[in-house]
Amino acid sequence: MMSFFRKVSAYKTYFLDFYQAQNELLQLKIEWTLRLIETTRHVPEKYFKHIENTKGLYEIRIEYNGNIYRIFAFFDKGNLIILCNAFQKKTNKTPKAAIQKALRIMEDYQHEQKIKQ
Repeated sequence: MMSFFRKVSAYKTYFLDFYQAQNELLQLKIEWTLRLIETTRHVPEKYFKHIENTKGLYEIRIEYNGNIYRIFAFFDKGNLIILCNAFQKKTNKTPKAAIQKALRIMEDYQHEQKIKQ
């Protein structure tokens, strides 16, 4: 039986739109990485890393077929990880626009949660 340390959930369709546009083998690698994050107590930074100079934004790191992919995420209620936008990384630096979009998604999510309470 698998024990879970975290639960991963997608917010709206940002991540799902990206995921569904990928080929089946990349989708399997994404699923494998998300399962690793859910079931590993100490996730290696190679797969899950805090983004410098942000408050609470992380990137899930996926390498597949010589390409690099990133999924932005953040924590909610302790062990719940919310997936934001994702993209294929083509340069050494993560594009500022992608980080800004993830931060806006995180703010939208947090605002929605406050309204629900």
